[in-house]
Amino acid sequence: MNFDSDQQSPVSTVPPSNLAVDCQTQVHLKPDGERLLLILPPTADMPGAASWSDLWEQLKLRLFGGDRFWQAQCPVHLMAGDQLLDGMKLQAIADALGEVQLQLLRVHTSRRQTAVAAATAGYSVEQQSATYSLNQTPTAPAQLLADPLYLQMTVRSGVEIRHPGTIAIVGDLNPGGAVIAAGDILIWGSLRGIAHAGANGNRSCRIMALKMEPTQLRIADAVARAPEMPPNHFYPEVAYVTPQGIRIARASDFSKTHLLLNS
Repeated sequence: MNFDSDQQSPVSTVPPSNLAVDCQTQVHLKPDGERLLLILPPTADMPGAASWSDLWEQLKLRLFGGDRFWQAQCPVHLMAGDQLLDGMKLQAIADALGEVQLQLLRVHTSRRQTAVAAATAGYSVEQQSATYSLNQTPTAPAQLLADPLYLQMTVRSGVEIRHPGTIAIVGDLNPGGAVIAAGDILIWGSLRGIAHAGANGNRSCRIMALKMEPTQLRIADAVARAPEMPPNHFYPEVAYVTPQGIRIARASDFSKTHLLLNS
């Protein structure tokens, strides 16, 4: 098949009256354009006895203890850094934001467990690395990729997953959803949304799916759109870059002449 190619339970939400917080270890809430950033302090900057309860008290103080300078239903990006958050903690944060008419939309984290928990909960996720960013242009991108991110979920409409390495999803990528990886993308299901592999410029990356019917495919700077007429039969397929642009091949045929994974 060818594509047209164009080159844990939370405590009460009553705000504390005598919370003492060091300015270097505070939870911050600040505007950033049309969104709000909820910034958690790095674990290295927290006191030795600091815990989730400390972060939770600081969060409540920010949300309930001062003037509300935001508009209703303003989207919030949680800048979690290296804080370890599971599904219950993320839900507690989302519920607290909802009480003041804010909506948790995206989670930025450097922790794999937090990224998995956030994606599973249905939030857009951007996993960051201390040595690599999707916005960087490294000299040797293949050597700087983070470890693969494995998810068992369906990526629904409106959800975007970003990771500075390979992404493997056991489930579907629905229309309106997006997966963006610095490495390869493997969808063990139907790929019907947007997939962008090699997001740092690596044209040797590939996109693989059991059922390939995407809204758009991108590998590095190459872009492909789905054909107007879908095929009558679907097979596991691999998308890769050629001098003529992105091409699609059956996985069984592709594996005879290509390596499935970058070395």
